[in-house]
Amino acid sequence: MIYPIVRFGNPVLEKPAAPITVFDDELKTLVDDMFESMYEAHGVGLAAPQIGISKRLAVIDVTFKEDPDAKLVLVNPQVIHKEGKQAQSEGCLSVPDFRESVTRAKKVTIRAQDVNGKWYEKTGEDLLARAFLHEIDHLDGKLYISHISALKRDLIKRKIRKLVKLGDW
Repeated sequence: MIYPIVRFGNPVLEKPAAPITVFDDELKTLVDDMFESMYEAHGVGLAAPQIGISKRLAVIDVTFKEDPDAKLVLVNPQVIHKEGKQAQSEGCLSVPDFRESVTRAKKVTIRAQDVNGKWYEKTGEDLLARAFLHEIDHLDGKLYISHISALKRDLIKRKIRKLVKLGDW
């Protein structure tokens, strides 16, 4: 099932998501649906709050279907190590049509559970490191625009308010 992507302005995006404690077929179905929804929206990562579900769950595929082994499921993820810096243009499925340069760690190690509840650690660099941080931010109730200057953030929010008034958001 393809879920619609929740857009900036929806309160679910601005509050920390609840930890997952039940690892069942319902969770596996949700993970499959999230990958399907992410691919449909042409994204490389998707957090459950972005489809209106306040749970600590994210899916990532920085190869966008090119490498089936690159599909990652992050349940209750936490960042355990960061190093270096990279500044890249970043966007978000919940803030469509806006991109800004965001500085994030170049190399990130996370600890998370898989769809069966088994804990694992994974280190990512460059785009994968950025995806880890971006999606975990979503689970903490933060959007990428919280990492840009107040001036740029206010400009984006003003443009979005205008789109909302026009019925285009």
